Amino acid sequence: MNRLRLAFFVFFSSLSFSISFNAQAIEPFIVKDIRVEGIQRTEAGTVFSYLPIKVGDTVDDEKAAAAIKSLYATGFFKDVRLEAENGVLLVMVQERPAIASIEITGNKEFETEQLKTGLKQVGLAESRIFDKALLDRAEQELKRQYISRGRYGASVTTTTTPLERNRVAINFAINEGDVTKIRQISIIGNKTFTEKELRSVFILRTPGLFTWFTDNDQYSKQKLSADLENLRSYYLNRGYLEFAIDSTQVSITPDKKDIYITVNVSEGPKYTVADIKLAGELLVPEEELRKLIKLEPGEVFSRQRLTESTKLIGDRLGDDGYAFANVNAAPELDKANQQVSFTFFVDPGRRVYVRRVNISGNTRTRDEVIRRELRQMESGWYSSEKLNRSKQRVDKLGFFSEVNVETPAVPATSDQVDINMSVVERPTGNILLGAGLSSSDGLILSGSIAQNNVFGSGNQLSLQINSGRINSVYSVSYTNPYYTVDGISRGFDIYRRDVDPTSLSVGSFRTSTLGAGIRFGVPISERDTINYGLAFESTELDVFADSPQRFKDFVTTFGNDNTTLLGSIGFTRDGRDSLIYPTSGTLQRVSAEIGLPGADLKYYKLSYQHQKYFPLSRTFTLLLNGELGAGGGYDDMPLPFFKNFFAGGNNSVRGYDTSSLGPRDTNGDALGGRYRIVGNAELLFPFPGVTDDKSLRMSTFIDAGTVDETFSVSEMRYSIGIAVAWVSPVGPLKVSIAQPINDDPGDEVQRFQFVFGTAF
Repeated sequence: MNRLRLAFFVFFSSLSFSISFNAQAIEPFIVKDIRVEGIQRTEAGTVFSYLPIKVGDTVDDEKAAAAIKSLYATGFFKDVRLEAENGVLLVMVQERPAIASIEITGNKEFETEQLKTGLKQVGLAESRIFDKALLDRAEQELKRQYISRGRYGASVTTTTTPLERNRVAINFAINEGDVTKIRQISIIGNKTFTEKELRSVFILRTPGLFTWFTDNDQYSKQKLSADLENLRSYYLNRGYLEFAIDSTQVSITPDKKDIYITVNVSEGPKYTVADIKLAGELLVPEEELRKLIKLEPGEVFSRQRLTESTKLIGDRLGDDGYAFANVNAAPELDKANQQVSFTFFVDPGRRVYVRRVNISGNTRTRDEVIRRELRQMESGWYSSEKLNRSKQRVDKLGFFSEVNVETPAVPATSDQVDINMSVVERPTGNILLGAGLSSSDGLILSGSIAQNNVFGSGNQLSLQINSGRINSVYSVSYTNPYYTVDGISRGFDIYRRDVDPTSLSVGSFRTSTLGAGIRFGVPISERDTINYGLAFESTELDVFADSPQRFKDFVTTFGNDNTTLLGSIGFTRDGRDSLIYPTSGTLQRVSAEIGLPGADLKYYKLSYQHQKYFPLSRTFTLLLNGELGAGGGYDDMPLPFFKNFFAGGNNSVRGYDTSSLGPRDTNGDALGGRYRIVGNAELLFPFPGVTDDKSLRMSTFIDAGTVDETFSVSEMRYSIGIAVAWVSPVGPLKVSIAQPINDDPGDEVQRFQFVFGTAF
């Protein structure tokens, strides 16, 4: 009996893989049959499918070696042997063990399932074949996960326990260690600016008051790269054209608890601008282009103004259809005099038009709802200004959390582009049964069915029940924003509004109003709208024994039941860049509310609001807000006291109780007034740690305001504080902590204020 034994021994390491082969040279033989021995979990058919030898094949040394190599490559076996016996090929294998369980202990920074998911991505999971190389890779993956959280001292101990039926149990014992902190950031080579000034532009910093929340005291390669770019911009924007970062060293202490960062810089001389030139194909008058250049001869060089200038010129050419205009500013250095001249080379390229506008992501909203907001038309010349305006108008619909626009060139053409607008829809309707809590209204029980985008049509419908301690509203409203193709809106309202401010620091009274009305909105330009409407209201008025005398006198003269034919007209100019997260632009509102002749109450109320957003940086926005109000009666009737203006609270002057500012009666209760002044200055910025969430914002503010019987600033109240605003899934949340600056002993101070759950 002739017997052939081929044996292969395998050795794995992190650096090499080798197979040693020992076999006797034999005469080739024809395979009459193939048998597989040693398999437990693997099917014989699986072995046959990978075996490159079939019955009837002639086997020699080369084919035998190839067969063993192929079976090893499956990863299923840790030993493979081939034997030949009377023309029968015996395939004898020893399977790798299977992973019965994976246990992770000692982890607190990460959830166990989160770590197991990471292990699975590198190929290590329960029921899979055990591979020592994968185990080593998995251990490194766990360490990498902890390093990403700043835990450079984390260690992982791996234990493999053999089990019956050729299985293993794997245990990862993790010692997370302490979070490695940045102990020092050193900048070497700076002469003009102090190290403290330069460190202020860094995101990374040493441990401080808020770094526990932002993790900015933990080293990150990405954050350091951003900081170095910020440092470079800091110098280049101040004239240091030849500034360079020579080297950066990041060192960690032996105990892996502290990190030290050292940045070596060369400042170079400070340059001023000597001359500005324009060259190339100037399709726009040179005088007009020069007005777009923010650099002036004699000024200190600023890369920021240079970049802004090239962008403005490119955008101006884009307005005329030159979507691929190229504007480059070539510097000419005069090192002896420390001056730099720039030549703006303008290459407009070919004028292009829009072939097609493609909209994606709108699964609920109809295409026409988006397209009617577009100002860039298909088959029209490309215009960057119209494209930006289109994006802003779609964003202001409030139906989408993201609106992104791309303008790829049409393949095989040089004068066409497509506009691809992708949107991410946000919930626009809800059925809400719940409760809210307000520092002014107390417990609010509410139930509503609302849809701001009915059947994807853009129309708004809401049925609301809102039961608060002070304000209760029961209403049905419907609005069609495109009642006509020109964008004229029409809406209807039926409502009941009960007001009971007896729990506030105001004179006691109670009103119950039933009303119905119709309203229209007429756009007169891209940003300007005129609103007008007509409503009929019936108001039931109650006063009490402790009510102010003027309230009692009004009821005595005009009765408890009054009707109003309410006419309203207003003008709105909305130039904000976003509805949910504005960072620039202006909002102006002028409105008049008039009790028309033909009903009991005859009065007027005029209001004006002006908001301005100033983008100070990529993350900081300054908001200035001013409001004026004036009211009175006519035809021998005073302004009804329940129509007075009020101030104080979360929506006017924070730090003072709601509606508490202004004149008071002998009991110390606020009466409101005919005139109102409110001013706010607010620095808006992302909530620390969640900079990408556009529904959440923090701010620091200064508020001022008052109400009175005349326009007067002598009784103005002021406050400063911090606030958080969150557009949550169940409604807006506003929280503020304010410190009144000039409160009088009789003022109602309320330093902590919040509103939550009033979704409509």
